Amino acid sequence: MASITIVIPFYQKQTGVLQRALRSISRQTFQDFDILIVDDESPLAVEGDLQSLSSEERARIKVIRQANAGPGGARNTGLDNVPVESRFVAFLDSDDEWAPDHLHNAFETLTRHDADCYWDSIDGGDEFSYHFGIAELAKSARSVRLSERPSVIEIPDIASVMLQDWSFLHMSCMVIGRPLFEKIRFEPTLRLAAEDVLFFCDCVLAAKRVLLCEQAGALRGEGVNIFHSIDNDSPQFLRQQFNTWTALNTLEQRFSRRPQDVATIRHYKNRARRQALWSQARQVKRRQMPQFGLLAKWALRDPVILQSAMKLAVGKLAP
Repeated sequence: MASITIVIPFYQKQTGVLQRALRSISRQTFQDFDILIVDDESPLAVEGDLQSLSSEERARIKVIRQANAGPGGARNTGLDNVPVESRFVAFLDSDDEWAPDHLHNAFETLTRHDADCYWDSIDGGDEFSYHFGIAELAKSARSVRLSERPSVIEIPDIASVMLQDWSFLHMSCMVIGRPLFEKIRFEPTLRLAAEDVLFFCDCVLAAKRVLLCEQAGALRGEGVNIFHSIDNDSPQFLRQQFNTWTALNTLEQRFSRRPQDVATIRHYKNRARRQALWSQARQVKRRQMPQFGLLAKWALRDPVILQSAMKLAVGKLAP
């Protein structure tokens, strides 16, 4: 059986997207893997992108079909079906691709340094400008270099670094060991935002050792991406911000004994509140009804948003 199981959630509308991802897997210099594709009730059937594969390639793939549960729910299904022989799980979004040495670098790093959580870097286009590479972290005095080829670093307080700005992390660059994938799961209700960030934090907090590789292991794709299709004026924006606040609220509980990290999390919670309220203020300006139902649900869980709303109102009405 394989050392690494690759988990791919599949929900696409464009033929060939998954095929591109699978071709990048077939080009891996490390070949001791199997593949779980979770068809999350995709509008496009997964079989179309498997037809061009050889019989050997298809033999390594298991397709699991389920009612639509979002990317987190699909990944959970994959994690629930990892073979008992697998030592590691590698995640790949169906619209991303891997560099040829991604699995080799991950397996070599994790086994050599007795670690169970790994990320490498990602290449992306102009719309990915918010992301920054792991090479930037390597410039920090806190980073410890473990190897040159691949270029691997370790940051002792990686959880705090991540909370400051998690833009250097990406799901398709992540590989985790059995102690993590046996017990940690995604929160599937956070379908529009932050289910990956919460999972990242839970893995970092539980990991024996977290290692980062400067080499680009993935190339960001352009398939169906719910998060990046939502702007401030989208109907889903308020739900996205509420889900972000919910994830951050959970993180605040996880980091409750670390005051400096709690302060960082509360800063991001305030930002989610402000962005949500500004989006609703813009709706009023356009003579559209605010989303009172979701706002009321948010206020029940988070009375502070009412204070934020009052501050916004006073600021707008003040001469």
